[in-house]
Amino acid sequence: MIRVAKSAGFCFGVSRALDFVDNGIKEGKKIATLGPIIHNERVVASLSEKGVRIIENTNEQKVNETVVIRSHGVSKEVAESIKGDFIDATCPFVKKIQTIVEKYHKECYNIIIAGDSAHPEVIGINGWCDNEAIIIKNMEEAPEKLKNLQNSKLCVVSQTTASTVFWKKLKEFIKNTCQTVLFFDTICSATELRQKEALELAKDSDVFFVIGGKHSSNNKKLVEIAKTVCDKVFHVEGAVDLPQAEEYIRKRIGVTAGASTPDWIIKEVLHTMEENTKVTQNINEEENWAAALDNALVTLHTGEKVKGTVVAIHPTEVIVNLNYKSDGIIPASELTDDPTLAPEDVVKVGEEIDVFVIRVNDVEGTVLLSKKKLDNEKKYAVLEEAMENGTVLSGIVIEAVKGGVIVLCEGIRVFVPGSQANDRYLSDLSVLVDPAKQVPVKIIKFDRRSKKILGSIKQVLLAEKAKKAEAFWADAEVGKEYKGVVKTLTDFGAFVDIGGVEGLVHVSQLSWAKIKHPSEVIKVGDEITVRILKIDTDENGKSKVSLGYKKDEENPWVIAKSKFEVGNVVNVTITNVTAFGAFAELIPGVEGLIHISQIANKRIAKPSDELSKGQKVDAQIIDINWDAAPTPKIALSIRALLPEEVVEAPATEETADGEEEVTEYKEENTATMAENMPEIATEE
Repeated sequence: MIRVAKSAGFCFGVSRALDFVDNGIKEGKKIATLGPIIHNERVVASLSEKGVRIIENTNEQKVNETVVIRSHGVSKEVAESIKGDFIDATCPFVKKIQTIVEKYHKECYNIIIAGDSAHPEVIGINGWCDNEAIIIKNMEEAPEKLKNLQNSKLCVVSQTTASTVFWKKLKEFIKNTCQTVLFFDTICSATELRQKEALELAKDSDVFFVIGGKHSSNNKKLVEIAKTVCDKVFHVEGAVDLPQAEEYIRKRIGVTAGASTPDWIIKEVLHTMEENTKVTQNINEEENWAAALDNALVTLHTGEKVKGTVVAIHPTEVIVNLNYKSDGIIPASELTDDPTLAPEDVVKVGEEIDVFVIRVNDVEGTVLLSKKKLDNEKKYAVLEEAMENGTVLSGIVIEAVKGGVIVLCEGIRVFVPGSQANDRYLSDLSVLVDPAKQVPVKIIKFDRRSKKILGSIKQVLLAEKAKKAEAFWADAEVGKEYKGVVKTLTDFGAFVDIGGVEGLVHVSQLSWAKIKHPSEVIKVGDEITVRILKIDTDENGKSKVSLGYKKDEENPWVIAKSKFEVGNVVNVTITNVTAFGAFAELIPGVEGLIHISQIANKRIAKPSDELSKGQKVDAQIIDINWDAAPTPKIALSIRALLPEEVVEAPATEETADGEEEVTEYKEENTATMAENMPEIATEE
């Protein structure tokens, strides 16, 4: 008995890439793929006969040739080096990993990739973090490669075709050895399902076959998994590689196929097995394979619209009962344009659906169907009506392409030029790609014949901003608090969106402490609470808002008033030395002056002879003026903590009077020091 895994065959990413190539050929383009488009020599040979050329690097691209980036993806550097026309067929799941590693690499995380460093997908992903990722192929490598990263920030991803067993072990190891870790489970769901089904099927098989290219990492892992539970495992690329029938006759046979193996090769292998052994096998454990082959003749016609009932859902296709002799197949690429949806998210078993007949192949006994073609016709009508009425629609940004982004709107791919993608300039449009976030879109151009649709996010955002601004100015007043989002940082401050209006928080209003740049306190995207300090309106009626962020209760002088009083002895840090004395910091943001006369118990020529910047000393607070403007003033004395220097004076009246006069002068100087201190800010 032969049983075939339900998930065997093309995955969504490979099927999508081949569709791009096929469509390019139909459009008359000269196609060159950056590396083999698929790990299957027979499929590659078939494409070569159609004029598809394989190139190893972008320098080999010819004039008027369209380069196709395969589903594995490429590094950022390679993508940017492509000249002229190109098609990015990078699998959306791989694109997601590229976006993750690029983002967290910029945030100074160490990128860890669970996978094979020689695999094209991993090479491409590594190129999105400046080729600085640590790549771990197996658990034996993990301790050595992670030994110095226990206290580092880690971002851990996996190759989409990585072994789930290895991934789980690596996660557990990292959790137990490292502290700050972000894990992203990026193994493709179809890959995980294929591996799981292969394991279960191999357990219950005497002989197990993996069909697909022998250079494919995906296929090699299926072989490894099967060998853990089955003693006899064969890896075949096609029917010609099958062993002698004696190897599998009268045995329980399990079969799976990698993501790069087309259905026709799977059927060829199964048919040859049956012919060789005369053993009946059942693909769905309900239908006889030979009977399925005999049911190839159908009465359907290409271009028809028919109703059918969903009878089975697989990761790469949906089987539909058409009430004809042969069931129809809807490839995953013909279900929907939304890459975030799995087949089971689009249709359900038992559901009756309308489908379009793309092709009837009596020789192969297949009926190729499309659901999205009919669905899209209805959706096109919705988009066209929205353009005519100016209706704002909602969509998700699924891809950054040359010159703009693709927004999936009502299930239709809408191109949004870079100039219309946001209300402010973005040098890197990939930051907008987020399948989980809805964005507003206005359709600005619709060509039903060519199906070219242009949209604008910017127009909607600007309109919303203008509406919010009008509401803001209606009740804005000095002192009022708002929650805002930091939009831009400059050397002189931060611009904060407080509801359709951007106000400036000057650098001096960000912190009571001295800072050189706003980034020391906040970053772009932070949500902060600010208050209006000032509203200015120019001669043209345009208003500007000055905002404050630092809080009164954090004012260091308020803290100092509750903490210090005259007579306290404090340990201070010298911050500046001048000709008349030295400034010293009591707490961050609060400084006092040690006058030259209060530095030592002897006469000194200049303060720098005794004190230097950064030096820590004990001093006594001898005077405080909390009401001084613009800031309070504190007078400090080191001398007050030192014994007075004894100086023998001549015993004349004149000398004694002089000494008395000097003493009176010193007392007066000390008593008025805080009053007459130079401005601290000025001296600094």
